[in-house]
Amino acid sequence: MGSEGQRGQRGTSVSEADGAGSRKPQSDEARSAFTPPLGVPLPPLPEDDHPTSEFAVPEGLTAEPASDTEGSAFVPPAGVRTGPQAGQGANFPAFTPPDGIPVVRLTKDTPWQDRMRTMLRMPISERPAPERQERQDEAGPAAPRVLDLTLRIGELLLAGGEGAEDVEAAMFGVAHAYGLDRCEPTVTFTLLSVSYQPSLVDDPITASRTVRRRGTDYTRLSAVFRLVDDITSSEDFTLEEAYRRLAEIRRNRHPYPGWALTVAGGALAGAASMLVGGDWPVFFAAAVGAMLGDRLAWLASGRGLPEFYQFVAAAMPPAAMGVALSLAGVGLQASAVITGGLFALIPGRALVAGVQDGLTGYYITAAARLLEVGYLIVGIVCGVLTVLYGGLQLDAKLNPEAALRHVERPVTQIVAAMLLALTFSILLQQERHTVLFATLNGGVAWVVYGALHDTAKVPAVAATTVAAGLVGLFGQLLSRYRYASALPYVTAAIGPLLPGSATYFGLLALAQGNMDRGIAHLTQAAALALAIAIGVNLGNEAARLFLKAPRLEGESSGRRAAKRTRGF
Repeated sequence: MGSEGQRGQRGTSVSEADGAGSRKPQSDEARSAFTPPLGVPLPPLPEDDHPTSEFAVPEGLTAEPASDTEGSAFVPPAGVRTGPQAGQGANFPAFTPPDGIPVVRLTKDTPWQDRMRTMLRMPISERPAPERQERQDEAGPAAPRVLDLTLRIGELLLAGGEGAEDVEAAMFGVAHAYGLDRCEPTVTFTLLSVSYQPSLVDDPITASRTVRRRGTDYTRLSAVFRLVDDITSSEDFTLEEAYRRLAEIRRNRHPYPGWALTVAGGALAGAASMLVGGDWPVFFAAAVGAMLGDRLAWLASGRGLPEFYQFVAAAMPPAAMGVALSLAGVGLQASAVITGGLFALIPGRALVAGVQDGLTGYYITAAARLLEVGYLIVGIVCGVLTVLYGGLQLDAKLNPEAALRHVERPVTQIVAAMLLALTFSILLQQERHTVLFATLNGGVAWVVYGALHDTAKVPAVAATTVAAGLVGLFGQLLSRYRYASALPYVTAAIGPLLPGSATYFGLLALAQGNMDRGIAHLTQAAALALAIAIGVNLGNEAARLFLKAPRLEGESSGRRAAKRTRGF
């Protein structure tokens, strides 16, 4: 069996050899150029999950380290000087640097009005991101809610008589504090809008609100200013707390009752009559006429009549009181009585706000405010002229020359000017702690005006401009010291400077048919009103020269011009 087994094995080997020898060679098409030769092991198969790329770095080679920040095609190489001062040893990038715009140091030692105005005057592409990054968590406040809060705050400020630039600064400050850095507020006379675009590829969100009712309440205005200051300065002021504070501000009642406003209006008219030469009987007569006009205006307002007719109704009783005194022949100065009543009606607040908006570049809002002032003055003219024309038909002895005599009573007039500012503060619903400052500011305004006009013989327009400038300067400094609005410290203080006598003399001359004299007096009244507005704005701008303004890092000048400079 052993021999047979060996023969079986040799038979098998021989048969296999014969089979291999009889196998035909393969054709060239059956072979692949990538098939390794016999005896060479096959390479490992690549993993399907991680395919290689022809751009992959081969093994054994090291790739260049990536830069920290991605460069820009518009950024010059390092060491290259660009900009208008390239030859003066300064590096000023001509385009946006790849690391972004330098952050504005909005320090807390400057009021929020200046901080937000600095950013508001920048183009949107240059504004830095919000500084408090801890507020930008993943959830964050909803953008529509922030825009709604922004519009509600702007509505209260605009309805209270605040200038358009400060309203925009407040709106931008609120939106910026809650993380909406790419935000653009827009303010006109009756419409507020704000637009927010998260990025260049996202759809913008736009909201608007219409201001349908405007009222004079400086207490509410000051409360809104404090709210904006808390929002822009505090790091943990939530949106819910801001809404709660805003609801409390809206629910708060006026600080003074209606009867106190009526008495204040009468005292204002009486103090104004003493400024133009009246005595104590004229004071009481003017006060009674003004209080009757105030009650008649409230009656017209309750009936839903427009504000134009309310001014017509308010102007008629003081004029009627003067005509009645003239017909009675009691020897009182009827012109002083009527002039005192006009002081309480001249819209000095709207005039100052309109001129300020025009000087800061908000021409649409300025034109609307000045048009409103024009309509209100026309209403006063209609009411006074109607009564004066009726009095002339009854042979009332209304002689304008009798009241033109200049009377210098420094002590009496200073006390009357301060009383006028005090009562004006009450009519404006100011906070009680601001009334004293406004009263003193009004007394300073009259002292400066009297020293220039009576002693130095300076023309009335120039003296009024200087006095109003000091009012604006002191009011702006006081407001920045208290982080509040400047209106409570300025509006009441300009009361003694209002052109009440020039307005009355112009209306009386028109009623008598003397067009030349009437137009001359009304032109003087308009010049005095513009002098007050420009002087107040000039004082505000002069006050900001002494304030520390925020600035960019490395920027020599931290103040940007409003809107445009010199028109080109």
